[in-house]
Amino acid sequence: MQASKTENRKKPEPFYRLSVAKPTTSSDIVNEARGALRTVRTQRPFTPADEQRKLFGSRSSRCPQNRPASVFSLDASSFDLAESRPLSGVRLSPLANKRVLITSEKDEDSSVFLPKPPADAAEVRKVSSAGKDLFRTTSLGDLFSAQAVPLGQNEEKVDFEEPTMMMNNLDRSNNNCLAEQKLCTSFNDESGQLICNEHITRSGSEDSIEGTPGKFSLQLRAERSVNSNGRFADEEQQFPCNQMKEPGKKSSQPRSSGWKRRVTGLKDERRINQWEEEDFFWHIKILPILHELEKKDNIENLCLACTKLYQALNEGNMLGKRCKRRRVLLKTLYKLVDIDSDPLSLKLAKIILAMKVDGRNLLSVCKLAFKICRNKENDFIVQNDTLLDYLLEVLRNEDLQKNSEALVYCMGAIKFMSGNAVLLNEMVNKGAVEMLLQLMKQINNIKEHDTYFSNLGRLLVQLTATLRTLADFPLARRRLSCSAAVSELFVALEQRGSDEDMCTCIVRILSKLSSYNDFCAALADCSRCYFLFLALLNKHQKQQGLVIRIICILGNLTAKNDQSREQFFKEKGSINTLTSLFQTYYELDLNAQTWYHGRKGKGTKHLKHPSEEEDVLIKLIRVLANLSIHPSIGAALAASHPVVGLLVTVLEYKSVDDCEELVINAATTINNLSYYQVKNSAVQDKKLHIAEMLLKLLMSDNMDVVVEAVRVFGNLSQHHEIRDFIMQKKIYKFMIALLDSKNRDVCFPACGVLLNLTVDKNKRAFLLEEGGIGKLVDCLQDFGPADWQLSCLICKTLWNCSEDITSAASCFGGDTNTLLVLLTSLLDEEVELECSLDRAIKDCQRLYWEREFKPVAKKLLDRIQSHHSSS
Repeated sequence: MQASKTENRKKPEPFYRLSVAKPTTSSDIVNEARGALRTVRTQRPFTPADEQRKLFGSRSSRCPQNRPASVFSLDASSFDLAESRPLSGVRLSPLANKRVLITSEKDEDSSVFLPKPPADAAEVRKVSSAGKDLFRTTSLGDLFSAQAVPLGQNEEKVDFEEPTMMMNNLDRSNNNCLAEQKLCTSFNDESGQLICNEHITRSGSEDSIEGTPGKFSLQLRAERSVNSNGRFADEEQQFPCNQMKEPGKKSSQPRSSGWKRRVTGLKDERRINQWEEEDFFWHIKILPILHELEKKDNIENLCLACTKLYQALNEGNMLGKRCKRRRVLLKTLYKLVDIDSDPLSLKLAKIILAMKVDGRNLLSVCKLAFKICRNKENDFIVQNDTLLDYLLEVLRNEDLQKNSEALVYCMGAIKFMSGNAVLLNEMVNKGAVEMLLQLMKQINNIKEHDTYFSNLGRLLVQLTATLRTLADFPLARRRLSCSAAVSELFVALEQRGSDEDMCTCIVRILSKLSSYNDFCAALADCSRCYFLFLALLNKHQKQQGLVIRIICILGNLTAKNDQSREQFFKEKGSINTLTSLFQTYYELDLNAQTWYHGRKGKGTKHLKHPSEEEDVLIKLIRVLANLSIHPSIGAALAASHPVVGLLVTVLEYKSVDDCEELVINAATTINNLSYYQVKNSAVQDKKLHIAEMLLKLLMSDNMDVVVEAVRVFGNLSQHHEIRDFIMQKKIYKFMIALLDSKNRDVCFPACGVLLNLTVDKNKRAFLLEEGGIGKLVDCLQDFGPADWQLSCLICKTLWNCSEDITSAASCFGGDTNTLLVLLTSLLDEEVELECSLDRAIKDCQRLYWEREFKPVAKKLLDRIQSHHSSS
């Protein structure tokens, strides 16, 4: 019986029909996942490691004259002994510049006591040698004109600065002190006080390991003190001479009230005992090791001695600035720096850092550590020592502004250490990530107008380069993914957007982390991230290393969710920036390709693919493809003639053999944009030209390229001009041949093109003539319950072909019986359930089978049965 022409048939459905709002179900999710719109994956940009470890790599934008050197000479002269003395335990108040005349306490308003000349010439000659410098600095005229100040006003008490002399020196004769007193007229005991000092002299005796007793000296208000040999002694230790006066005799020595200080603390027996214990420990434990080091024996013995020295100092609690013979110790160590041995230098660097040096010495020891770590072969000895602990302590405690250059080398050494897996793990476990982020926060607080802003930029480059390495470590990555870390990175980007080196390091960190979903979520929470990325792209448009990583980050963000796509698209000038970059790198790539072909055969090496320019284009097109997933953004891009024009240009000038990934990405993006049937669509305006470009891709041996081209034809074949083009160029034969691939990803788009072709009645006969019906039935049999979406597509194509059916045999030929049996079995619910793997998939399959496949398959089965029985 012939089917009635008024039969209620479902209207033929073009492939990739625009979606209609429906309730969200599991089948809708499957449909969306298998839809034509797809994000594009790509590899993260690769950065080859520099052959040599340097502060600033070979790709640095800084000129050599404007950055610290990575190679330098270092010896004992690089250190400064003047900075090696123990620090005072008390901060003294600054001295007034006015000279003050001492007055009597008894009659401070009326009596002025002036110095008298010595009793005879012999006494003058006796003290002239000691006092000549003193008289040179202060004249009697100055003394007379000085303001009189009563004794006892504004006096301060201070502790000893350097307890470096043995206490048994206090029983010295009073004669030396009394001889010096004769420099001035005798004062009343209440009117003044003489301060005498004992110290280790600054001459050769101080630098010897044993040390010698010092001298006594006189100090007056506002003048530099002079010791008995005529040398200045500003920092000498002070002792009150009035302890030495004869019993029962009133002291006639002047009191130095001009200093407004009195020395206290000699009665502190506990402190004296500590000094005595340290002195005993020094001579018993430390001194023999220093003698051993002075011999400069073979390297192995020196290293062993350094190890023993460090242990002894630690045992005696002499590390840091507590050791009173610190200068002698450090001088011995500095001399050993001249020996060219990395193992020895490592031992020396650790001890010197443990002694908490500063200033020039801190810079030199950080350079020494940098020099050691610069050699990759030293990683083994470094990881077996504790140098890392002391370098981290330097970063944690030292002043950023005063020691910026030292911190650069310290951070550079840590950067080199992070290249070693063992040391990298140790850094993370010691809290290096948190410490570096805190240091970055401190640097970010230094504003651009500050004097140290530029110098700290060099430190920030080393810091971010270290974080870049740490970002590969899972535990460190989790700590960097917090919003606080992201915030600090973007503050640095905003403040130092002109520093290409630092920007590159930070975007390399973000590029690594953006491949993880948790970090993308934290990044999306930063409201200014897209604004900053666009600003950097516009500022550094031709800096390929920076541009490609920012584009990669944008690609990762826009691949995740619609919110990120909307945020980027809403930023002012976002698409214009991408288009400008596209044009720039297209021209650069075209010029490079033209130059290469012009030089071909003249000894030029084969052009590397993808080239740097091609790599940027690949990542950039990926962003466009990901943005086009969003309905409103995709529609806007489809109507953008500059965007579509550049994509088509890629297909025109670039072959698959040149750069496969670039061509595939361009075809994928055109496919996504061709999905949107919008007014003034640039894709529709260029659809025939695009079809010409796609025809070349179909001839490729690369199946991935072929599939992308077929997908685009699937969308474009909704237009009758493209369907005519397909028939004219006999592309339909190619589509039928693809059904034999046994690959669902290939069969699905090919079947979609055939479905759209069967919308036109005059194009249906080719399926039977070319054996298309049989291949469709085989495809249905192969995939059946495994892919209800593809099975539904096949049934729709067969339904279109049988619209004007007169008999089942004339329409389906010898495949009629096979098709009848197959449809009957697929409509059986038990068969549908057999392919379900778990509960979720089972529910999803059932929904799609019921809503999509079953209605079409049942109508097709009824049509075939009705015409089959009548034939």
